[in-house]
Amino acid sequence: MSSEISVAKNLDEVEKSSQLETYDNKLGLESLDTSDGDAALQLVGAQATMHFSEEYNRKLRRKLDLVIPTISAAVYFSQYLDKTSLNYARRVLFRSDVGIMGLPINYNLVSMAFYLGYLFWEFPTVYISQKLRLAKYLGGNIVVWGIILMLHASTSNFGAFFALRFLLGMCESCVTPCLILIISMFYKKDEQAQRISWFYIMNGLTQVFGGFIAYGISFYNGNALPPYKIIYILLGALAIIVGIVVLIWLPDSPVNASMLTKEERIAALERVRDDQGGTENKKFKKDQVIEALTDPRTWLVVLSTILTSIPNGALSNFSNIIVKSFGYTSKQTLILSTPGGVVGSAMVIFCGWYSDKKNERMIPIVFALVPTIVGAAILIGMNGSSNKGVLLFAVYIIGTFGSALSTIYAYNASNTSGHTKKVTINAMTMATFSIGNIIGTEIFQPKDAPAYIPGKTAIMVLLIVQLFISYLLRWINIRLNRKRKAQLTELKERQGWTDEDVQHERERHAFADLTDRQNIFFVYTC
Repeated sequence: MSSEISVAKNLDEVEKSSQLETYDNKLGLESLDTSDGDAALQLVGAQATMHFSEEYNRKLRRKLDLVIPTISAAVYFSQYLDKTSLNYARRVLFRSDVGIMGLPINYNLVSMAFYLGYLFWEFPTVYISQKLRLAKYLGGNIVVWGIILMLHASTSNFGAFFALRFLLGMCESCVTPCLILIISMFYKKDEQAQRISWFYIMNGLTQVFGGFIAYGISFYNGNALPPYKIIYILLGALAIIVGIVVLIWLPDSPVNASMLTKEERIAALERVRDDQGGTENKKFKKDQVIEALTDPRTWLVVLSTILTSIPNGALSNFSNIIVKSFGYTSKQTLILSTPGGVVGSAMVIFCGWYSDKKNERMIPIVFALVPTIVGAAILIGMNGSSNKGVLLFAVYIIGTFGSALSTIYAYNASNTSGHTKKVTINAMTMATFSIGNIIGTEIFQPKDAPAYIPGKTAIMVLLIVQLFISYLLRWINIRLNRKRKAQLTELKERQGWTDEDVQHERERHAFADLTDRQNIFFVYTC
């Protein structure tokens, strides 16, 4: 046992000891039922019995950072490339000589197919993942979608292509909920937003990478395979490799993380105990679903997600088309679209850092939305302008809104407790994400080309509304924290608790799989 660790007593002895019961009687409390608690209780028990130094915890966090955010970033990199592969393949794909009939409306339909599959499978996939090993389920889905993506190269039939995009959406629907849960289990609240930003940054970086790959392939003049088929084969193979990496190395939870020693697994759990967020629980709890559905904050998160996802669905599939409308060739468009990914990535990193540094979730969303609103206004106001530099600048800053979604994910991770409630809210968020993206694929209509003024106006209006929702959510959480603090002070005085007694109860409640409403020690992040 490390010399940096002081052990209060052996875990088995603690669980069998009657001292906890005597302590509860002293406080005049009813026994806390932990029979349906988190899996963490099997390893660390209801009471903290091992204490780890700050240096030990820093080394452990660095070890986690080398694996979890890195693999999560690879997953997101592959997912976003696969999801937006249609954007890169479009230049060749919708020619009549590949059998897609050459009608512009088909692009909207196959763009929508992905999100239809995503929506259809979102709720089943999060509840299946609750019953299985989380990372193993995720890795299996990645391997399957890699195969599906490669099959895109095998058909030129519109119906088959639509079906493959639908199946791709089904497989990818588990990614964000699984990664959010894994991050929330291994990291403290003031570490989560940054770690989520570290993998969400891939959305922007893949825009750069994908643009250059598509640009390079566009010079291919061989007869063996059409360029779009090469794109799908390469990206599908990459997804399969990433899926295998996830299956082998990504941990499911601190309880069974093979990358950690038993001592490190205990330390990982003790690091997050005071946050009261819990870890994993395999039992589906109907009361937690009901609480999620009756919590007003849930529906504000849902509204926030759809307001942000509609622009995402539009711009992720049509950004290249907007740039091309300025008078550039298809090849020039692929290159000129890439700086927007760099700007978006920079905003994601900044918002993640600020969110954890200041213990804020909603203010970073405001930072992300304002440049997009300004960019949309420029594109509308300067429609038809010959000043391509200003128009490109507007396109580049319009992509900053993407970090609002990553901060919403961090909000869910930091502000929800109770495993079934977590997966329910994550499912609702991602289902809404898919609905928003479905709508987004339709706001840039062919009849509005090349300026697409209605679509750009819609983006600006939606995100202005989102600003007000963000401030409302922040106000609600501040109010809940004040109310909870008053309740805890009153309980402490009524019971005659010391600070030690309060800490004792806080530790006991941490892994009891209580929801944030049920747990008086839970503190919301604003």
